[in-house]
Amino acid sequence: MNFTKSNIFQQKNRPGGKHFPAWFLLFLAAIILIGACTNSGKHSKDDRQLGRIYGKTLFLSDMDGMLPQGITAADSTVIIDTYVRYWMREMALLHEAEQNIPKDLNLEKLVADYRSSLIKNNYGNLVMNKLLDSTVTSVQLQEFYEKNKEQYQLETPILRCRFIKAPRNAPNSDKAQDWWNSNKGEGFAELSRWCTQHAAVSYLQDSIWYNVDDIAVFMPRGALTVDNVENRRDFIQRDDNFVYYFKLLELVRKTEIAPLSYIEAQARKVILHKRKTELLEDLKDKLYQEAIRKKNLEVYK
Repeated sequence: MNFTKSNIFQQKNRPGGKHFPAWFLLFLAAIILIGACTNSGKHSKDDRQLGRIYGKTLFLSDMDGMLPQGITAADSTVIIDTYVRYWMREMALLHEAEQNIPKDLNLEKLVADYRSSLIKNNYGNLVMNKLLDSTVTSVQLQEFYEKNKEQYQLETPILRCRFIKAPRNAPNSDKAQDWWNSNKGEGFAELSRWCTQHAAVSYLQDSIWYNVDDIAVFMPRGALTVDNVENRRDFIQRDDNFVYYFKLLELVRKTEIAPLSYIEAQARKVILHKRKTELLEDLKDKLYQEAIRKKNLEVYK
């Protein structure tokens, strides 16, 4: 096997001058990311050796599951060659690291702690999937908000609004302005359909909160700012290329408390995290008490 000619970043060297499809390059990347760095140590006499460095050998069987069904011989060679080079680089780094292990490094303890952490986390996830109630009601959200809302003081103003940026020459622009000014449901429905077809940007959902800059970035400079937003509550503005429609529905100023609808997603995460922590602590206590009942623990003084 030639470890120097094959290179996934030099597609022109592939036999026949063909280029690798995107899925193939992504597959190669995945192989490198998930591939094992060391082999299992169990190999048959017929197992093919792919490479060797500093006493460590990579075998073809170490790549079991890495080659997709129906792959061509040429593509198989590219994957193997690429992974061999990746593996050797990893082993070279591992060898150098092994030569420079600090004398005071308790490697066995680190491995044991990491193993324990993986096992506990895996079991914890199994318990959470089985027992954790992931439903957060509106009442629970409101209770959380009332107890914690002082923590959610705004650092920048937020607003609910309607906003459209559309080309000046868009079809039916005159009708769009009439629909914009209409408060009737039919007019708003027509406006929504028109935005879908012609608008460069459109924000028509009344319930979503934005920072002022989230809207201002689509407007001419200075058209909407933190300082002037209160005075520019409803306007239509034009420049050489676009028409900008803006209507302020609600504004919460800097240093005021954010409304629940603005922090709802974050509140849900906090509630569920607390619920998960309490469930795990209850589980630990239950298992500890069970160990006491079964006389499977002793405390030495």
